Amino acid sequence: MRDIFEQIADDIAKGPVDAVQAAREHSKRNLPRRFYERVNVELKDDTFAVLLDGRSIKTPGRNALVFKEEAIAEGVAAEWEQQEEEIDPGTMPLTRLAHSSIDAVEEKFAEVADEITRYAGNDYLCYRAASPAELVTRQKIQWDPIMSWAEKLFDARFQLMEGIMHVAQDDAVTTAYRSHLNKYDALQLTAIHTVTSICGSAVLALALAENAFDADVIWSAAHVDEDWNIEQWGQDEEAARIRRFKNDEFNAAVLILVGAPEKTKQFSL
Repeated sequence: MRDIFEQIADDIAKGPVDAVQAAREHSKRNLPRRFYERVNVELKDDTFAVLLDGRSIKTPGRNALVFKEEAIAEGVAAEWEQQEEEIDPGTMPLTRLAHSSIDAVEEKFAEVADEITRYAGNDYLCYRAASPAELVTRQKIQWDPIMSWAEKLFDARFQLMEGIMHVAQDDAVTTAYRSHLNKYDALQLTAIHTVTSICGSAVLALALAENAFDADVIWSAAHVDEDWNIEQWGQDEEAARIRRFKNDEFNAAVLILVGAPEKTKQFSL
């Protein structure tokens, strides 16, 4: 257990693991064999611990792998239970997010929050296509309600731009965004960072964290351009594999930020 997770400790120290890079790296590694038979969750000192054959799991940084929420601990336990003959961290996104949170983000909360905020100052949803008309319409339909929600939350307006030329956002936007991150704990912030990286949008990540839109609405909004290109040109096998990997990472973050899927969001599209 220690060996394989120590291999990704350097990535964890830099922040949440990049989904695409992780997909490539894990496929190259020799994986350890499963060494345990039983996985369970136990309440210890007001936190939930995942146990392997009755023994607690440690992070690569030798910290206790414990959780405030039972549902998250159960999700981590399910990842360990689903391992078959070998233990593959590439199939354990929730466990890796937890490692990132405990070993890195708890000590570097402000740095990670500042990095996420920089995305908000250059957000994917601010850059609009000039053509074709159908793509322009799709972006407007899927992105405008989310941007309107964010502008109301921040009491500030985003500057939109056709094309990819950088447009600077007003300081009021980034200042308001950064202040909202302070209410989250380290694990939640790790999940927000992961969603921001996957979606290219800090606005989408916060909309998910604030429980403002359904997770599938956020995922769809993040892939408007990609889905358009797939419709026009198709998708190769490697791109499809990476997208599935990213979706697993996204769903792990959703569990942390939203919890059980039956929780209702305020809006839908």
